[in-house]
Amino acid sequence: MTARIERVVTSGLVEIDDAEHKVENNTWIVGDDDEVIVIDPARDAEKILEKVGDREILAVICTHGLPDHVGAAIEVAAKDEAVIAVHPKDKRLWRQTWEDTWPDIDMEDEGLFAVADVELEVLATPGVTQGGVSLYCEELGAVFTGKTLLMDGPGKLGGEYPALADQLTSIGERLFTLPHETRVLPAHGEEGLIGDLEPQFDGWLAGSLTGTVTPEPPPLVDGTGVSGIKLDLDE
Repeated sequence: MTARIERVVTSGLVEIDDAEHKVENNTWIVGDDDEVIVIDPARDAEKILEKVGDREILAVICTHGLPDHVGAAIEVAAKDEAVIAVHPKDKRLWRQTWEDTWPDIDMEDEGLFAVADVELEVLATPGVTQGGVSLYCEELGAVFTGKTLLMDGPGKLGGEYPALADQLTSIGERLFTLPHETRVLPAHGEEGLIGDLEPQFDGWLAGSLTGTVTPEPPPLVDGTGVSGIKLDLDE
């Protein structure tokens, strides 16, 4: 196997609710010495293309359509007239950045992209955006999770979860069913493993992300808990 994964980190400002936030973005490059696919080309096309070098870009894949993650897509794709892929439910988001263009490919769940000697499988993982996807590469033991899942938990938009129930369903059914040794390669921050994050899932479901965890009720005055088991309050 000759395919490998490389990362390019870019930074810039994002305006949310009239406030500017400095954000670092990951762009991932998958391929070999001859050809690559670029995932989430953020902000700085020159820096991304420098990493690509003279290799042919087969496709530019956007895991979602938010502006800071597609800002370099057109220029990066133009190098080799590569196709640009976005989930159809995020095409309107794409148009907020590129109002005069449409992506070339409407990604669908379980679609496949081939590069070098590996394949990237599209996993629909809506939540932060309606058309959010992840890309699973079984041969390289990695999943590119976009904003769906970061190493500090489910990704947010402006400090909020736009559709947390959908996002947790995506994580539980599409990501935490992958092997525990699978690398998690997100759109922001450092990488980790599925096995590092999966044990936290029950807490997220219970409300730890929003601070709404229901505390266990105290024992009754005579020491009897709700379960009916009498506790010795003198211990």
